[in-house]
Amino acid sequence: MKIEAIETFLVHAGAPGETAWSGNTGTRSGGMSMGTTRHWLFVRVTVEGGLTGVGEGSGWPRVVETAINDLAPLLIGQDARHIERLWGMMHLATMSHGQVGTVGGGAVGAIDMALWDIKGKALGVPVHELLGGKIRDSLPAYAHASTPEMARKAWNMGYRAFKSGNVKGTVEKVAALRAELGPEADLMVDLHGPPWLTVADAIAMGRALEPYGLLFLEEPLPPENFEGYARVRDAVALPLAAGERHTGNLWSAAPLVQRGLVDVVQPDTGRCGGITHFRKIAAMAEANFVQVAPHAGTLGPVAEFAALHSMAAIPNAMILERFAKDWEGRYQVVTREPEMVGGRLIVPDEPGLGVDLNLDEIAKYPGGHNASVPNTVSYAEGTENEYVYVQPRWQRTTAFGRESN
Repeated sequence: MKIEAIETFLVHAGAPGETAWSGNTGTRSGGMSMGTTRHWLFVRVTVEGGLTGVGEGSGWPRVVETAINDLAPLLIGQDARHIERLWGMMHLATMSHGQVGTVGGGAVGAIDMALWDIKGKALGVPVHELLGGKIRDSLPAYAHASTPEMARKAWNMGYRAFKSGNVKGTVEKVAALRAELGPEADLMVDLHGPPWLTVADAIAMGRALEPYGLLFLEEPLPPENFEGYARVRDAVALPLAAGERHTGNLWSAAPLVQRGLVDVVQPDTGRCGGITHFRKIAAMAEANFVQVAPHAGTLGPVAEFAALHSMAAIPNAMILERFAKDWEGRYQVVTREPEMVGGRLIVPDEPGLGVDLNLDEIAKYPGGHNASVPNTVSYAEGTENEYVYVQPRWQRTTAFGRESN
């Protein structure tokens, strides 16, 4: 099963419709996954005899594509069955370039994902069978909702868990969601920046959110601030979640898990080094009594299938992120959509990942510009053009909902 070809396909995907950061202009109303810059990167690996496998790499898709094409010559002629060995080869190949974080994790992971797909197809079994077999047949999913109306629509579709985000008006949004949905809904908050909060402000925000019984509070601080995470962990009575920006591989995620900084780790299946390192991160998390809830906010459908297989085969799987209303072409660029019943995604049982690329549809959405400034909505009034990484909150009664206490 020697590798004969590695191809990449960059897709200019439209923005999802349900989040506060999915604008389409690049202005104050825009966001991180704007329709003008959101991309998915698919990879197809072909082995002798014509068998193919598909994967997906995220993080910075256009740059990841270049990294994959740079790694490809090393892999041509190698045996596709030796996934662990090939993972090590690719990782070592990036060493001279600084072990390039999510770019390296995305490139290695996309190829790794395709190799698992090939192996499953060659053996006639789904990928989760190769990972030890299914523990569960379906997995709960959560939707994004910033208003009660959005949440109610998703509730009527079967979702019972919802995430809101941003650092502006967060307490008020969560209060409105809890009032609309009642105690049966699980609520989450993502405080992703920029601008990130200072430690004191993250603690204030967390304490203001405590009465709402969140499933978890996500990324209250910059990903580099491990000491700050420890301080928030000790001061706030909510489960903490992080990891989408830490997990270029197992070692990137290790400080969060091993130091007890989070209750939920969030590897991105398109950034974390593929299925090979996703399962290692999950095993490390299990050993430290940490749950796994993958990041999937900007990912395409191939990485979603990889997450389904990976989560099906680990004991500490919590929940999967999903857009209840995504870009209309999401499942047109692939051969199928995962089945969802009663707010739960059904684990596929077809050989490999159970999904393939629709190249005719992909050709309709060629890749383009792939960098943007994250949304400016979260900046304090009048500071939008400062582009600071961390910003203290003033007008604190409004910022942290103290007017309701």
